[in-house]
Amino acid sequence: MALKPTIYKFSIAISDLNQHHYDTLNLTVAQHPSETAERMMARLMAFCLHAAEDSEQLLAFTKGLSSPDEPDIWLRGLNDVLELSIDMGEPSAERAKKASRLAQRAYIYTFNSKSDVWWRQSEAELTQLPINVIQFDWSQIQALSTALSRTLSLSLTITEQSIYVAFPDSQCEVHWSVLQSV
Repeated sequence: MALKPTIYKFSIAISDLNQHHYDTLNLTVAQHPSETAERMMARLMAFCLHAAEDSEQLLAFTKGLSSPDEPDIWLRGLNDVLELSIDMGEPSAERAKKASRLAQRAYIYTFNSKSDVWWRQSEAELTQLPINVIQFDWSQIQALSTALSRTLSLSLTITEQSIYVAFPDSQCEVHWSVLQSV
């Protein structure tokens, strides 16, 4: 019997001071059985960083790990054009190349302890592609995932290159670095 995903429900108040976007999101997120809590929380943070782009299109989580041909998050236009593709982790240069061809804008959010090694090994190939590469601080993603529960209300304040996350009983901060911007 196949393992089923774990379902999480998030109520998120976003104050994005960089883009002057203020909203409340109610998200249901499925965690794949092989997905770590850290990866899922990094995916949630990437989604929230792009929430301002969700005007008339639908920013959405895809099947992710269950469907290796899809990015983790995408934004499709009303005409079904792939406007935004977001991959998590350390994808191959070939996967990044495909994403940059199919989507109008492509992002990679890397977040774990091997991100620096992956970037050094992939930088020469990735700098040739029109793709944005963002790195979350691994220790802060780990701290963020410790507050995870099946139903969670949180408040995010996004400013500069930081996300301040407030939970009902704690808080933490997640910084990111732009490794490549197009």
